[in-house]
Amino acid sequence: MNTENDKTRVLLVDDHPIVRQGIGLLLAQEPDMMVCAEAETPAEALAAIAAHKPDVAVIDLTLRDGLGLELIKDIRVRFPKLLSMVYSMRDESFYAERVLRAGARGYVTKEEGGKTVIEGIRKILTGQIFLSEKMASKMIGQFVGGPTQSPGDSIGNLTDRELEVFELIGQGLPTREIAERLHLSPKTVDSHREHIKEKLKIDNATNLLKHAIEWANFPKGG
Repeated sequence: MNTENDKTRVLLVDDHPIVRQGIGLLLAQEPDMMVCAEAETPAEALAAIAAHKPDVAVIDLTLRDGLGLELIKDIRVRFPKLLSMVYSMRDESFYAERVLRAGARGYVTKEEGGKTVIEGIRKILTGQIFLSEKMASKMIGQFVGGPTQSPGDSIGNLTDRELEVFELIGQGLPTREIAERLHLSPKTVDSHREHIKEKLKIDNATNLLKHAIEWANFPKGG
């Protein structure tokens, strides 16, 4: 029988209590795993990591008062031994590569269910990367044959920070609120807006808002 000291300690970072509860119940059935802490925001997550020393963090990309992608980058810098894996409604085909670049070791979409999270945790604990078979094949194909272009690739040209600004614009947030959310100056946010317009070939703020709203409401569940 495993004692708590023998179990893999998991931190759940998601702003939906029901999601955390569901994953927690599944993990409780695993004899060698346990939830050591939960968090709804990046700040809470970083504090929980320092206090509870988890082995794995399961992170949603959309959090209250912050974004999961930046949290993953912070973890890589501040807690390099901590393994992180994304569990999100966002489209794996668009976000998986960004997530891996940021420092995560796996990606599970919420439509796959909690049992896949456990499978993913077990795989990344062995030092491997965990992706869906479809996404793994796609990334191998890009590595062998080079990237292919698709109609949505213009948004793919945005940096991680520009993408975050673009998504928050689509949620209707004004510049000052975006700046507060991302811990940036309003001037920096305005600079990102201009870069986004240039990359997406958008000529004014009204069309930028229109495109951002369309992107924010585009189904990203796969």
